[in-house]
Amino acid sequence: MQLPKARVKIKGMDVGRKEKAMRFTTERLVLRPWEETDAESLFAYASDPEVGPIAGWPPHQSVEESRSVIRNVLQAPQCYAICEKGNPKAIGAIELILNRHNDTENHDEECELGYWLGKPFWGRGYMPEAAREMIRHGFEDLGMNTIWCGYFEGNQKSKRVQEKIGFVYHHTREKVSVPLMKEVRTEHRNIMTKERWMAEREKNCGKV
Repeated sequence: MQLPKARVKIKGMDVGRKEKAMRFTTERLVLRPWEETDAESLFAYASDPEVGPIAGWPPHQSVEESRSVIRNVLQAPQCYAICEKGNPKAIGAIELILNRHNDTENHDEECELGYWLGKPFWGRGYMPEAAREMIRHGFEDLGMNTIWCGYFEGNQKSKRVQEKIGFVYHHTREKVSVPLMKEVRTEHRNIMTKERWMAEREKNCGKV
């Protein structure tokens, strides 16, 4: 998973800094910064050929490779390990990729949601739960106006996650380079605006 490490400032907050590492909790999960001690658990799930390739990155080949990924990729400013409450073991990753270029231009108030989850935890609703909290964080804490998310053709699990949490289809890109897999693919791009997110939240809060 190729993730940038840019330092950017949003509404006076330097979100490129790690001095005050943030943690988030949901009903069943804890989202926390990655540590090098997570290398073994990262390898346990990232070595699965059903996890990385469909998202655009090859399976990890060793614990040392996983440790290197933690050092050089997963230390991005808004990248978090997904853990079950009561168990510190990392079972997946979620990130808001900041200062992201979309298909037309670059906007500081737009970002992209990226994620993956270890196969033993599929089907439990963990990914939508973690993603909803990251979306809240993006809009409420980071001052984003738009969050993008995408999936490659054939990744039905990721498509369903994005539909569940309220993303709507925006466009499709053909012949997208996937350098870590040395391939080109078709990518479907979805979008969530702050206005839509707030309207959906108000609607859900009004339900009895």
